[in-house]
Amino acid sequence: MVLKILIKAGSVLSRLTDFKMLRKVVIKVGTRLLTYETGKLNLGIIERLVREIADLKNRGKEIILVSSGAIGAGIGRLGLTAKPAAIEERQALAAIGQGLLIQFYEKLFAEYGHIVAQVLLTREDIENRQRYINSRNALLHLLRYGTIPIINENDTVSTEEIEFGDNDKLSALVATIVGADLLIILTNIDGLCSEDPRINPAAKCIPLVTEITPEIRNMAGGTDEMLAKGGMASKIEAAEMVMNSGIDMVIADGRQENILRRIIEGEEIGTLFYSRQGHLRSRKRWIAFTQKIKGTIYVDQGAATAITDEGKSLLPIGITSIEGDFLKGETVSIASQSGLELARGLVNYNAEELRQIMGYKSTEVTIVLGYPGNEEVIHRDNLVLC
Repeated sequence: MVLKILIKAGSVLSRLTDFKMLRKVVIKVGTRLLTYETGKLNLGIIERLVREIADLKNRGKEIILVSSGAIGAGIGRLGLTAKPAAIEERQALAAIGQGLLIQFYEKLFAEYGHIVAQVLLTREDIENRQRYINSRNALLHLLRYGTIPIINENDTVSTEEIEFGDNDKLSALVATIVGADLLIILTNIDGLCSEDPRINPAAKCIPLVTEITPEIRNMAGGTDEMLAKGGMASKIEAAEMVMNSGIDMVIADGRQENILRRIIEGEEIGTLFYSRQGHLRSRKRWIAFTQKIKGTIYVDQGAATAITDEGKSLLPIGITSIEGDFLKGETVSIASQSGLELARGLVNYNAEELRQIMGYKSTEVTIVLGYPGNEEVIHRDNLVLC
């Protein structure tokens, strides 16, 4: 039923925002688009996308390009036939491929009179508040200088503990960091489809999504391709991030001619994930999307209502149980008794302290702990609703 409603809505509604008025756009291009099955770079696709991005720059748009392909380019450069499983080998391939990739970008953009800037990020650059601010300031200044920042995960030093996992999520985080107006994810399929179009060619593309529902999640799957990390599932996660930050997102087939111009001019192409929410403040975007959840605090109905309906801080009296081992200042999830996540926030106590004071009034915290503590477990300014 949900699928039918979405298809019908897309057929009668034009694009819900005037993309022609957008100024700041993040464009993500995936490995499957930039490389052949051999791993070698698809120069025809790269050259065409560079020309289209250069044209958008000429129209006064601020563009950030999140580009995959470093490991794939490294595989092609060395003539390998499979992606290595060992992380050390993938790191080495990224070091080889990243230089090759940025070399092509710099040469091609220079032909159109544009300057590029390479930016390599790891999750630590985003999770740490000061490094997050530094990254944001650097990107915004690069835009002010009129350059085109080209961003990739720093696969040469990334490990499983600090990597983003795929560039779909990275592009969503970049869009929230800079406060973009639109995120465009270019891939090798038309958009979000009712079924996998590689299995069922009759699958229908969903033109419009206004909410990430369980049905939408079920339409997405992983990826079994050698060079790619993500798949539609990671794109849905990216959509959820940006939509909750008041940013629209489009998934479209990057192999189509003039795809970027057609999207910007409002043509109904691909899948539009339309956000009806206002922008979160920068600090709350950082809390909501860049932090690893270190534990869960379960609250009673009174606390749940105070947080979600009244916008209040979390107090110790409303806490019923705690899961995990976290430190003061780390990010935790706040959940109802049924396990539904209500919010995320930066906690003012470590887990051991919190287990001692949960259920007590704020005025009793000093007596219980034996030393002064905060009235709020999580202050409303450090709390983001889910």
